[in-house]
Amino acid sequence: MPPSHVLVPLDGSPLADDALVHALETFDCRVTVLNVVTPVDASMSESGVLGAGEERRETAHDRAERLLTEARERADRRLDGTPGRDGPDTAQRPVETAVEAGDPAETILAFVDDHDVDHVIMGGHGGDRGTVARRLLGTVATSVVGEAPVTVTVVR
Repeated sequence: MPPSHVLVPLDGSPLADDALVHALETFDCRVTVLNVVTPVDASMSESGVLGAGEERRETAHDRAERLLTEARERADRRLDGTPGRDGPDTAQRPVETAVEAGDPAETILAFVDDHDVDHVIMGGHGGDRGTVARRLLGTVATSVVGEAPVTVTVVR
């Protein structure tokens, strides 16, 4: 059964952008893009560089909207370049955005539970980390794959 609500955590990385493109190309359903802002202790801020809480939230929401616009444009270019495409018209599909603060993996999992999400599509980030799974997927993706009560697709 195809999903009715897909969540795409978007952090500005190329793999997260690819995850949104994949979601838009593959599924004709409600898509929510989630940008998670990791709170930083005020003592870590350099002379207010990070701004007040509400200002940071607005900045993060603006960033999420910009990331969404850029990813949607990329998806449209890819779909438009496909001869005889039968995929969904991503320009006409409403894509919701959400900005939440917290630990990225925990926030994604909470969003899944609280918003009737039935599929997560996210970018995986490899790196020089301790375990094979973390090197292949990234720590956030590994946590979400291991704990999500729904299907998770990791785009690499």
